[in-house]
Amino acid sequence: MGNLPASISLFKTAATSEQVSDGRFIAKRISSRITYYYTPVSAAEDKTSCAAKESPESTDLRHIRPPLSSSLPLGDDSSSSPFLSDSPSHTAASPQHQSHSVSAARPLLVFFSWLGAQPGAVAKYRDLYLDRGMDVLWVRSNVMHFLWPRWGLNYGLEVLKVLEEPRFSGRAVLVHASSIGGYSFTQILSHIAQRRKQHAGLAQRVIGQIYDSLVAGSLEHMAIGLGKTLLPRFEHFIKNTAMVYFWLFKTQTADLYDAGIQLFNNSPITAPALFFSSDNDVMCDQAVIDKITDRWRRRGMTVECKKWKESTHAAHMRCHPEDYLCTLENYLNSLPACSLRAKM
Repeated sequence: MGNLPASISLFKTAATSEQVSDGRFIAKRISSRITYYYTPVSAAEDKTSCAAKESPESTDLRHIRPPLSSSLPLGDDSSSSPFLSDSPSHTAASPQHQSHSVSAARPLLVFFSWLGAQPGAVAKYRDLYLDRGMDVLWVRSNVMHFLWPRWGLNYGLEVLKVLEEPRFSGRAVLVHASSIGGYSFTQILSHIAQRRKQHAGLAQRVIGQIYDSLVAGSLEHMAIGLGKTLLPRFEHFIKNTAMVYFWLFKTQTADLYDAGIQLFNNSPITAPALFFSSDNDVMCDQAVIDKITDRWRRRGMTVECKKWKESTHAAHMRCHPEDYLCTLENYLNSLPACSLRAKM
């Protein structure tokens, strides 16, 4: 089980496709699990982008593009398409002023979603960032990336290579990781930590990091998360099976998880961070989150936390919309490169 069979290589890339949602945004499939969303570039923005490139001192991205109409649909419609969203939060650009080119000046939001995330639910987060003038890269993981960490590392390297492609290499990057998405991002951190000089550019481009319902704690917390995510009706069976699996393959699983936790504690990325959590989250030991945030603050990092007494794992925005959006907006406004004028 140590090496990937050629037939299920994690580096197999699907044919690139591009679809336009009524002129509101463009969705480009980079691979079977990575999708890139961006809005067409207007003539005015194209001129602004060129002017910014000619001025090396221009680093504030607040005026890159005019704000879009912002309206957040909070209902959970998991059947909606990521390409044909009827969210009113995107204003169609007039045909004479739009193209399919991409503004290299826009910040890039990399969204590491929770396990089994559906397009309709992810669209709510995607729209938030598109409306603030950012492009969005949606990164999905599957359960095998977690159950066999070496495959997760391979996938992390694939995502890292995408982020270092010319179309993304000059951009400010904001990371938003939900649930197991934090684990997926840690797999990228592992490659950055091992080759700091080679990947220094990406590490320096990360301007902020948001962790929503980070799965943290003991192996039992991880096993509970698998049960609740994969087969909720059989969560206790899945949990017990996972615990046995972790014990049987300790050097290939548990030991690597421990190494990942240590890496996260000493992350090579020190950009300001925001944590969303709740006391009743069975997949997250709040004491572990507190230790991580305390350690990061001692390292000189800026860390903000929003914790609720009761909420739902990976659904804080649905449970506490006003609180969640207010906290997120204040955090984003504190980041110079992300302080666009659009409001949530």
